[in-house]
Amino acid sequence: MIIYDHFSLKNYNTFGIDATARYFVEVTTIEELQDILENNSYPRKILIGGGSNMLLTDYIDALFIHVNLKGKQIVSQDDNNVIVKVMAGENWHNMVMWAIDHDFGGLENMSLIPGNTGTAPIQNIGAYGAELKDCFVSCEAVRIEDQQLVTLSKEECQFGYRDSFFKNEGKDKYVITSVTFSFTKKNHNINSGYGAIENQLLKESISNPTIKDISNAVIAIRQSKLPDPKELGNSGSFFKNPIVTKEIFTRFSTTYPEAPFYKVSDDCFKIPAGWLIEQCGFKGKRFGDAGVHKNQALVLVNYDNATGKDILDLAAKIIEEVKRKFEIEISPEVNLIK
Repeated sequence: MIIYDHFSLKNYNTFGIDATARYFVEVTTIEELQDILENNSYPRKILIGGGSNMLLTDYIDALFIHVNLKGKQIVSQDDNNVIVKVMAGENWHNMVMWAIDHDFGGLENMSLIPGNTGTAPIQNIGAYGAELKDCFVSCEAVRIEDQQLVTLSKEECQFGYRDSFFKNEGKDKYVITSVTFSFTKKNHNINSGYGAIENQLLKESISNPTIKDISNAVIAIRQSKLPDPKELGNSGSFFKNPIVTKEIFTRFSTTYPEAPFYKVSDDCFKIPAGWLIEQCGFKGKRFGDAGVHKNQALVLVNYDNATGKDILDLAAKIIEEVKRKFEIEISPEVNLIK
């Protein structure tokens, strides 16, 4: 285990921000992780996985710990379901493809989400009508204060919309080392009700989709809308879709009857942040090397040499304009590290 000094994080964040870490180390075993967490020579420690859901400022005086634990294991199965334990360092999309290749259903709507499996529970990732919590059984994590390996149940993780225990009471207190999922082996719950998926399946003349068809549809949709971080720095959706009360929604939909929405419950409605941003005229706009993607207004991009501050300033400008125009507050989905 080598600790590097003044280490560039450009290849460790999907935004491609050339930030510098004071120290950097990669861990490949739980024992290495426990050892480095116990080491008091580094007062500030920051954990990173796939680097997909964070925005870095230029110089960060901390030890960055890259959690690179690998492996997948079938824990148990019966005729209908299979329980699979996935280590934190496994790439999310590759893991979803592995599940589909084995005809394990449940994650297909979340194909092509960037990042690693270990960070997925933190914000209860989701897409196209599905969320991580739908298949989640439990996760193992090292508790930072005493380096003990503990198991947290679904209930203990307190999942909400892009939210969990790990963003609230558990923030900066645990490092997830593995996630255990329950997948279907047959009679899959085909979740094709999201408009974009329905349209894509229609385009391909598929009326009775398999989980592979759903995954392919989601991949096609995402690739048509979202830039590849290897070609254009980004962290996927930068903003969360706001969930508003019925009162606010009624007022909003009266003024903007053409606006898309998703009914969460009788009292809550989700409005696409991308639509709100697009109506404010930001889609495709560039501000120096920071910009809003031309195909998807939810995505902020680094055209070349944008700094974390450039991206943050643009985000603040967008939040302010959406609030001014719609009286709706949107908030970032990404974590700011400075």
